[in-house]
Amino acid sequence: MIVLLEAECHLVWGDVCGMAWGKRNAPIMVPMTNERQRQTYYGALNLLTQEFHLSEAPAGNGGNTVAYIHWCQTLYPDKKLFFLWDGAGYHRGEDVQKFLAETNGSLAEADWKVTCMRFAPPAPEQNPTEDGWLKGKTHLRKQFALNKTFAQVKRCFSTFLNALHFTSTKFRGYWPTEQMI
Repeated sequence: MIVLLEAECHLVWGDVCGMAWGKRNAPIMVPMTNERQRQTYYGALNLLTQEFHLSEAPAGNGGNTVAYIHWCQTLYPDKKLFFLWDGAGYHRGEDVQKFLAETNGSLAEADWKVTCMRFAPPAPEQNPTEDGWLKGKTHLRKQFALNKTFAQVKRCFSTFLNALHFTSTKFRGYWPTEQMI
């Protein structure tokens, strides 16, 4: 079984220069100048290998979620996939439910080809994939002078995340410790 910790990220042109100084506990509002320059990414970390699996999508929705699961199945043919993800409505929606019913059919739960489980709501801090998105956006900000177009921003972000192999203290929460045994 392959365990994948999944999340979506929405990259916008303003993410390249998204840092600002301000007073503590006082949010700074930065107007978006071009909201159309936006890219949604689906990403999952393999819990065992810490490989990052990145895929672009037009938006975060049920159809694109199903397409991402299909794509992950091509990465791990003949393996069972176990997705841990957040409580986004489209993760629980009709498209995903229909896909799971078709994929798992009348199989016993132990034999399901794809299993999906939510993190405790709301708990993005449990998901190391969120750290991946942060690392990607931090990398973009450091490369600010090199990325003059949104196409360059997307390429820089994708290249960095596709090469990403990292460890996170959050991984320890998924492995048994001596105290648990």
